[in-house]
Amino acid sequence: MTSFQAAPGLTNRHFQTLYATFFRKLAQPKIEIQRFELADGDFVDCHWHAKPSTNSRTPIAVLFHGLTGSYQSSYIKGIMLSLQKAGIASVLMHFRGCSHEINRTARAYHSGDTCDAKAWIAALAQQFPNSKLFAIGYSLGGNMLLKLLAEYRNNSPLCAAVAVSAPLQLQVSAATMQRGFARVYQQHLLGLLKKSLLHKYQYHDYQALIGLSLQQAKRISSIKQFDDLYTARIHGFADAKDYYQRCSAKQYLNHIQTNTLIIQALDDPFMTSAVLPVAEQFPATVKLEVQQHGGHLGFISGKLWRPQYWLEPRIIDYFSSCQ
Repeated sequence: MTSFQAAPGLTNRHFQTLYATFFRKLAQPKIEIQRFELADGDFVDCHWHAKPSTNSRTPIAVLFHGLTGSYQSSYIKGIMLSLQKAGIASVLMHFRGCSHEINRTARAYHSGDTCDAKAWIAALAQQFPNSKLFAIGYSLGGNMLLKLLAEYRNNSPLCAAVAVSAPLQLQVSAATMQRGFARVYQQHLLGLLKKSLLHKYQYHDYQALIGLSLQQAKRISSIKQFDDLYTARIHGFADAKDYYQRCSAKQYLNHIQTNTLIIQALDDPFMTSAVLPVAEQFPATVKLEVQQHGGHLGFISGKLWRPQYWLEPRIIDYFSSCQ
């Protein structure tokens, strides 16, 4: 089950990207919230669906959302419900500040920040010793997950992983977001990022910490500028270029030894084909599926009036093949 055919009428990249957000109606998965305390005094909120008992053998899929995503994202709801039907529990680890409660520290999260995910997965492996662990990363979460898998090398606690629409070369994605219709996506995402940052000025002196005044923050006009002035500085990078270079997952794929599926679309409006690796850049454990259509986190097949969300059965089918 590897070929994807876009639904007639939904072959346009933007239709694929936006359709589920506006038109997919899903029941809210029943959620159990676990607050996971981090070593630096901060926290991440982890939302469980169909949480198993600690001595259960039920497999668990760890989910990582995209930029400004959360448990309310349609792709998260969809995969949670589909995983439950397949007998797999799921838990979404929100990145810092993404669970609708401000995080405690001045820092936030970024595309290459694997520390929190590592700590959470290690805790899961200890708490559920009989459960196989899988992971799914979407967009920014996909890039982070691939970098994490490379860091694990042959010591991964995960049986298999899937990354969807990952911006494997961050510089390319940042540049793409400043061209054409992609600027509409950029302004939406940037608005959410700035809203969160400006709120945190009530608790942290960013002028003293990283030389970013409140007025400068308000004038940020692109994601690249946001990364240059805030993301890079607060997380210890020299600038956005340094951050993008060091955190892009493409360069680390050859170190992955966990069974991993990477799903990308050639018409993804958040990036270009320049982000795609060549076969020599990853080992046999990594499988790359590049679809002609699919947009960003879309992959909607079937018919316009009866859409099918191809990603969910594809991911479950892949996990089944790895058990």
